[in-house]
Amino acid sequence: MPSPLLELCDAADVGDEAPCRAEGAGSVYAVFKLGDGYYVMADACTHGPGALSEGSVIGDEVECPFHQGRFDIKTGLPTFPPCSEPVRVWTARVVDGRVCIQPDQKR
Repeated sequence: MPSPLLELCDAADVGDEAPCRAEGAGSVYAVFKLGDGYYVMADACTHGPGALSEGSVIGDEVECPFHQGRFDIKTGLPTFPPCSEPVRVWTARVVDGRVCIQPDQKR
């Protein structure tokens, strides 16, 4: 049986170029808005100590503020070196104006 939904933040707190940092269930998340959709990934870069919620949004990618590597926001796949390992992503849904995820969602 899946775990209950985890509320991360108000949808209104996430801008097209301003990701939101959220904590819950012992993890830290970066929440993004692209057009009308919301996307959630782990907030830690897989290459170094960069927080992706502090990165720059460039199209559908986030650039790590630590070393300027990039990841696809929708898939978590690396798109620009030195990043080579994907970042964990979750399917986001908006419930009553809050961005939520299923924290134990399979990859």
